[in-house]
Amino acid sequence: MRLQARGLAKAFGDEAVLRDVSFSLPACETLAILGRSGCGKTTLLKALAGLIPADAGTTLLDGTAITPLPPERRGMIYLYQEPLLFPHLDVFENLAFGLRIRRRDEASVRASVAAMLDELELGPYARRNPEALSGGQRQRVAFGRALVVEPAVLLLDEPFSALDTETRASMQRLFRRVADAHGITAVFVTHSVKEAILVGSRFAVLENGRLIEYPARAGFLAAPASGVRDEIAFWRSVARDAGEDIA
Repeated sequence: MRLQARGLAKAFGDEAVLRDVSFSLPACETLAILGRSGCGKTTLLKALAGLIPADAGTTLLDGTAITPLPPERRGMIYLYQEPLLFPHLDVFENLAFGLRIRRRDEASVRASVAAMLDELELGPYARRNPEALSGGQRQRVAFGRALVVEPAVLLLDEPFSALDTETRASMQRLFRRVADAHGITAVFVTHSVKEAILVGSRFAVLENGRLIEYPARAGFLAAPASGVRDEIAFWRSVARDAGEDIA
């Protein structure tokens, strides 16, 4: 579904966190929002999800305003930095939880969960409890639990930031593959330039409460606000110090 935000604003006391934030995200695309810690990325996701009320503005799905709706009726799933799995349920039942509370019949639940286990390469861990999994495996379970209920929009709040470098890279590739396969509409916030480039199909920068949107990758890469040029300059200087040449 197409997700739009029009003029979202949010302040906490005298501090304006979001200032007239607007964007338009076509269905089946991922908007990667880059921003420093504390810039309002989490506040924006929570306002979109209805977890906190915006002071002004409107959120729309396929042209219909959903701002008056409670979170459970917005069709969105919010994926936190921490997996937040149910410790008393095994992997299979964690994945099945959302389907069961939606009163899906048992055969359908088992078929959907089995398919998700296979897609996320979690089949051998189906009957393990979360405490027996690695950090990357737990995050895959959380991702699968969000995806299996087929949300209209997936909101991801730096979901891979707590993982080690190798596992984080693996999860980024997995997200992109699964997002493409399922036609997911997603908003993915991150403070990492590299991660934004890897996971996004559209891009934005959130700074001082204002969102600058870049529909094309080239515009994002060239924009000073993205920090891509600074990143390239850094690695070129490292290469020069090492006696190598980077074109």
